Amino acid sequence: MPFDHNDHYHPLLLRQMPPNCRTALDVGCGTGRFAWRLARLGVEVDAIDPSEEVVAEARAPAAGSTPGERAPRFRCADVTEVRLPKAHYDFISCLASLHHMPFGTVAALRDALAPGGVLVVLGCYPERTRLDWAWSLAAVPVNAVVRLAVFVRDRLGSAVTGRTPARAPVAQPTMPLLQIRREAAALLPGCRIRRLLFWRYLLVFRNGGDGGQAL
Repeated sequence: MPFDHNDHYHPLLLRQMPPNCRTALDVGCGTGRFAWRLARLGVEVDAIDPSEEVVAEARAPAAGSTPGERAPRFRCADVTEVRLPKAHYDFISCLASLHHMPFGTVAALRDALAPGGVLVVLGCYPERTRLDWAWSLAAVPVNAVVRLAVFVRDRLGSAVTGRTPARAPVAQPTMPLLQIRREAAALLPGCRIRRLLFWRYLLVFRNGGDGGQAL
């Protein structure tokens, strides 16, 4: 039953945006829902994903956009093979995609941040400790209720549209949260990591030496 945990955390991610944000990069953009949210806030957005199918899905809303509305620039590419502009983006987001690539990719994202820019990672991690399992158990009943509600809503919606949207490829995370914290501390000095419900963590890094924003 469909329930997108990443979409659930969009408001939390948007709260991490720096003031007067002008440029953004969405890494592993999937079907583009977060990239479009950024664009509708007036941000100039680059969005990349290695899946041609989901990038085509992400571009589709542009056909129905209003005149003058700024659409994200979607690109089918692997971020580990792309040369990102240095010190360019005010905001870089990475939603449930970092575990598809080497964790060290955050160094390239860090270098692409403009002064004062913010990198946010909504990441996934596997359960390895008792605390991990405790959080997972706490999420199970909440997840079941929300999934049921979303299933009913989407079932009604699909009866009207008759269309099944493309889904981004999935991969199981392999790096435990403790290791993520260690590697992030080395590559993103001053970053902050917060464990979230629904098997996610939030990493926030501000380029400027004062660490992440308030979570």
